[in-house]
Amino acid sequence: MNRRQFLTTTAAAGLATLPGCGGGDYDFDLLNVSYDPTRELYRKINRMFSAHYQEKYGKSVRVRQSHGGSGSQARAVGDGLSADVVTLAMWADTDSLRAKKLIGDGWKQKLPNESLPYVSTVVFVVRKGNPHGVRDWPDLVEKPGLKVITPNPKTSGGAKLNVLAAWLHVLHTGGSAADARELVTRIFQRVPVLDTGARGATITFARKNIGDVHLTWENEAFLEHRELRGELEIVRPPVSIRAEPHVAVVDANAERRGTAAVAREYLEFLYRPESQQVIADLFFRPVDWPTDPRF
Repeated sequence: MNRRQFLTTTAAAGLATLPGCGGGDYDFDLLNVSYDPTRELYRKINRMFSAHYQEKYGKSVRVRQSHGGSGSQARAVGDGLSADVVTLAMWADTDSLRAKKLIGDGWKQKLPNESLPYVSTVVFVVRKGNPHGVRDWPDLVEKPGLKVITPNPKTSGGAKLNVLAAWLHVLHTGGSAADARELVTRIFQRVPVLDTGARGATITFARKNIGDVHLTWENEAFLEHRELRGELEIVRPPVSIRAEPHVAVVDANAERRGTAAVAREYLEFLYRPESQQVIADLFFRPVDWPTDPRF
């Protein structure tokens, strides 16, 4: 992945047939509706799964992707987008589809580790040398002139996690819910652009050079740091949040389309060692490796 490819990837939700998975006739055609920063991850996983399924069963599978803000993606599936599986940013987004009877009860128990093949967290990305000296959540509102980049929590699961992480900091340090609300309000008063998803916020910060601090997924921060080596730094606040992007088969759609078995095998494939290696290589935290010196 080169710098140009990463930084110019569109942040808008949209359906894309990924390279190596498009064209021709297939025995099965799956749609994975995901959140914004998983584009590179599933580009690799989908190719690997297609090859695995062909070798195991002698049948071909095409896996297509749709990416965007997690909340927006969940609403799209609820409104009729025919996802076979969802790999969304937050439990609430996935469970909203259970409430609409698209996913069965007890969906978390249908896959290992409560349907979590990986986890992540929220970190800060700052400019080279950390010119504002940002180390903790209060710095975001106390440093004069500092601008914060985060997506819109109405559409982005990552943005909701940013809010929750700031909120947890206040509670962890003895503050009240009112104090937490005040901190979050003041942070958003310093946000010059509200992108709809996490990748859009990455482009705003890293490519358009807007803002002083980027609140983002840990894996997205590592990608920024790698692609703009020497220009950005990662700061880990003392208190953050564990991000839990659950995965699930969209039962109603998969059963209707005759893809239920292959959809389940696709999600189970995420737990295989080779998939866990890809997950780690792209800076998510694989469930099979509870510790990693990079984190």
